[in-house]
Amino acid sequence: MIRYEIEKLVEKAGNRYSLVIGTAKRARQIKDYLNAITRQEMPQVVPPQVDLEEMLQGKPISIALKELLEGKLEIIEDGTEAEKSK
Repeated sequence: MIRYEIEKLVEKAGNRYSLVIGTAKRARQIKDYLNAITRQEMPQVVPPQVDLEEMLQGKPISIALKELLEGKLEIIEDGTEAEKSK
């Protein structure tokens, strides 16, 4: 199980509510992406922004939190999220 420091995550997200909502939305997108790949369909969401090995071993919520910590996911104040390609 991967452990993250909540203070660092809250600092990146702005507040705890935004952290929970933003990472939950991103985790759903990641799950939809992985399900589409499994069904051999064309995914309609942005793929996970982590290494392939981490993507296959991690759970969607862990991947979303890792993206946030690495600065690949930005949670915007109005509740929507924006992806940054780095």
